[in-house]
Amino acid sequence: MEQQKQAVQDPIFDKNRNPGKTFSLGLQHVLAMYAGAIIVPLIVGGALGLTTEQLTYLIAIDLLACGVATLLQVFGNKYFGIGLPVMLGCAFQAVGPMIIIGQQHGMSAIYGAIIASGLFVILFSGLFGKLIKVFPPVVTGSVVTIIGLTLIPVALTDLGGGANAGEEFGSMLNLSLGFGVLVFIIIMNRFAKGFWRSISVLLGLIIGTIAAAMFGGLDLTPLREAGWFRAPQPFYFGTPEFKIVPIVTMILVAIVSVAESTGVFMALGKIVDRDITSKDLSRGYRAEGIAIVVGGIFNSFPYTTYSQNVGLIQMSRVKTRDVIVVAGSLLILIGFVPKIAALTQLVPPSVLGGAIGCIVRNGCIFRYSHAGGSG
Repeated sequence: MEQQKQAVQDPIFDKNRNPGKTFSLGLQHVLAMYAGAIIVPLIVGGALGLTTEQLTYLIAIDLLACGVATLLQVFGNKYFGIGLPVMLGCAFQAVGPMIIIGQQHGMSAIYGAIIASGLFVILFSGLFGKLIKVFPPVVTGSVVTIIGLTLIPVALTDLGGGANAGEEFGSMLNLSLGFGVLVFIIIMNRFAKGFWRSISVLLGLIIGTIAAAMFGGLDLTPLREAGWFRAPQPFYFGTPEFKIVPIVTMILVAIVSVAESTGVFMALGKIVDRDITSKDLSRGYRAEGIAIVVGGIFNSFPYTTYSQNVGLIQMSRVKTRDVIVVAGSLLILIGFVPKIAALTQLVPPSVLGGAIGCIVRNGCIFRYSHAGGSG
């Protein structure tokens, strides 16, 4: 009887909704989180000097893993998954630490640390569910802001045209593109509302790239070289290495992600009229831990719950999980197509630098105000 009541309160599918509308709503969710999903591999890959082929794989597998991580949460069961309409994506707070670990210890140490941090979250998910109040927003917010500030050198380098810009570094074109994107995103966040605000970073990247193309600043090589299909490859960057300092660093990042996800879970619980218990939280954390391990095995990223999608649910008032199932499935489908991943590599470094600068400027790491979470 209790299970029947839960099914009525929290249905997965809306049989009365047109499938076309469900698809369009799912696509909206993909667009809302897409910039957050692609900008992380672009920053990390660029900072670590990955080749075009490696970066294309990193972006593609990241999108695919975002979809898998989302479905793990949506289809909740008694072991893992909170069973709420949540979208998962790259934990932006992991960017700075991943770059530092990669530069000091290599790519293998990054993924060893990610796998270890995911296992840590899985093992201690029950404890987190009981002790999460120990991590108030002021603490986690401060940590995330500090991590964001470590990206300032990356933003400034990209703003000038990137480390490989040569004599073009700091040129008027690069600076105009970078600051133009920065101002555009700030204006969108100030005056736009709802869905348009949630995709402000994505719009900034698209408009900045189009502007660069008009001035001849677009390199189509990654798109030409990319194939149409590629299956995921475990340990693409080599066998993971487990080193103490990188592992401890990523565990701290995972704890911050878990604390921030709590805000998203609680906000969603209110939206869908569901009381979130400590057991629900534990299942949600456990699903995030599994997603992090999957990210480490397939050499992508740690994953966390995205708050901008919560705002989209609140705006559309569509609370069923079928929309998120569509969004997660779309991400998996896109992840199998390197051509789509290669499209994101067309974004010039100066445009990317402007977007990063806006994120750091807001001190929010994609923290849209909808749910007090992180994206």
